[in-house]
Amino acid sequence: MLKKRLLFLLVMVSLLVLAACGGGGKNIAIGPPASETNSASKLILEAYGIGEDDYTAYQEGFGDAADGVQDGNIDVSIGILGLPAGSIESLQASAGDVKLLGLSDEAIAHIEENSGYRRYTIPNGTYDFMDSDVETVTAYAILMASTDTISEELGYELAKSMVENANENTHAQSAHMTLENALNGAEGLPIHPGAKRYYEEQGLTIDNPVAELNVSEEKSELILGTGSQGGTYYPLGGEMANIWNNHIDGINITNTETGASIENMVGIRDGNIDLGMTVHVPAQAAVNGEGDFEGEAVENAAFIGHIYPEVIQIITRENTGIESMDDLAK
Repeated sequence: MLKKRLLFLLVMVSLLVLAACGGGGKNIAIGPPASETNSASKLILEAYGIGEDDYTAYQEGFGDAADGVQDGNIDVSIGILGLPAGSIESLQASAGDVKLLGLSDEAIAHIEENSGYRRYTIPNGTYDFMDSDVETVTAYAILMASTDTISEELGYELAKSMVENANENTHAQSAHMTLENALNGAEGLPIHPGAKRYYEEQGLTIDNPVAELNVSEEKSELILGTGSQGGTYYPLGGEMANIWNNHIDGINITNTETGASIENMVGIRDGNIDLGMTVHVPAQAAVNGEGDFEGEAVENAAFIGHIYPEVIQIITRENTGIESMDDLAK
């Protein structure tokens, strides 16, 4: 009887060890539900043949996910962030062994074929823990506006302030809000007539279709949808809102924490927010009624301007033993 009990205990312990060490795969933070990070993460994992049953998904914002990486509860975290990302720098300062994982040529080809993301090289030295370039993909963060609440004049002032008052924004990503970059990410999107007028006054050529406005009553209190507090959108959007409030008379824009891109486009469609920060890829899907927006197109959103390049950054720690994304497929 004693031998049987010992055998039973040995089997149970073995099962628990197997579950902990790989029965459900690695713990991977893929971003909040209804976010572009979530969609992009699944596309990246798909490129490596990793299905949803092959890992444990943590659907958190990048800030909370970074805490999980530091604590050892999360093995890998995928984020769409500016360069350099303050949250990654903070994690390195605390943990001291952060590692960036790159994407293979085959994975990048799969992602490019199935999305609007394009190859991007994170240069060696972007973070002090790097010892070589890292290959990944990128898109653009842009500002979209509701055509039901943002008038032509307000659209003009928003675009103008984004370019001409960007020097007042202390966030590192504000350096990308220039006239030269203003139309990055606008491809395939309707442009707000106010933004179009400003850019054309500055000598830019606009080929986008012009959105039709349906503003019945101008609002003074407006909501800007951003992202999680641990990401880039929330602090950058907060400074953008303050600058707009200081330079545009008669309005008060409040930034609010959201699940980022997809939730912001849904918020514009449903009338819950007036302005939304988003990656240009889901914005294209939203206006075309594709992907997450199939059958529910966002017909009342228009492009205001480019914010900064969005770069897929995949982090782990040296102590996980994960050397590449291929290790997650094992």
